[in-house]
Amino acid sequence: MMKIIDKKKPVMVTGATGYVAGQLVQLLLQKGFLVHAAIRDLDHPEKLKYLNAIADQAPGKIQYFKSDLLKKGSYAEAMSGCELVFHLASPFTLKVDNPLKELIEPAKLGTRNVLEQATKTPSVKRVVLTSSVAAIYSDNADIKKTPGGIFNENVWNTTSSLEYQPYFYSKTIAEKEAWNIAEKQNQWDLVVINPSLIIGPGINPYATSESFRMVKQFGDGSLKMGCPHYGFGIVDVRDVAMAHFKAGFTPEASGRYLIHAHNTDLYEMGRALLDKYGKDYPIPRRALPKWVVWLFGPMINKAMTRKMVHLNVGIPWLGDHSKGVRELGLTYRPMKESMEEMFQQLIDANII
Repeated sequence: MMKIIDKKKPVMVTGATGYVAGQLVQLLLQKGFLVHAAIRDLDHPEKLKYLNAIADQAPGKIQYFKSDLLKKGSYAEAMSGCELVFHLASPFTLKVDNPLKELIEPAKLGTRNVLEQATKTPSVKRVVLTSSVAAIYSDNADIKKTPGGIFNENVWNTTSSLEYQPYFYSKTIAEKEAWNIAEKQNQWDLVVINPSLIIGPGINPYATSESFRMVKQFGDGSLKMGCPHYGFGIVDVRDVAMAHFKAGFTPEASGRYLIHAHNTDLYEMGRALLDKYGKDYPIPRRALPKWVVWLFGPMINKAMTRKMVHLNVGIPWLGDHSKGVRELGLTYRPMKESMEEMFQQLIDANII
């Protein structure tokens, strides 16, 4: 059933200071919306200064609400009066000591708390949930058993677990929980965004995202000996924010959307930086053979297991983004532009 959202009503965004959420809030403010920003920690004004600076220059307005993913009912005030809810708050970190406590429970319980509150809030008509391509696949090798040999919205991750690729498992569990809750009510509809690896400049350079740590490695010498053909899809954070916006306000939007701009790999991402930064930074210039990565990868990075190397390095990642282009009218920035602007942001902030 099509949902037409009243643009004069406030719009709620969870995790509003996050990497993608920050760009979405900026987009909403620039378009004149009243944004209800749900944030866990309101006691540190420095975390809000970037959003406040944007709001000062934009026609829209922002109101902050203290909300905790793991606390039942903590989104009630922020959600009140909103027809549209964007749920983006979720951890993205691959280094965890306790996957159940640090990934699975926050992702699943947080999803449940937000969506159950949506059912209790009569004004809510649509929820746009940020999931991930991690809910579609676990390893590049999964593509061999995917119909047509390409990842799309009909595919689900069936190979991750608490013990193997727990972050991917957490995204899969959380999204399935969301669909289960959505199917038990008919007040609001659910639209899910499944982005591939997100790159590009944030509203601030200090976002706690694995993407920033990854791109930083191209300039800090971590990869100066070379890097592998470890394939994945990438997409600019600003394009992901626009995908959320269009998923919220396009009445016909429905189901899942694989938001993905380019089929690439770690080596090609580094190559995108060579022209502009190759003289001044130790950008990797050669691709490491798979056997070298298999042998030494686990010694350099505990998260890089031999199983992971076997199932991903040298196996191309292929994704089909045609549904989002067709139904939401999405367009995507070039990889080189996204990589250069993100790298420059890290340089300007003295992070590399």
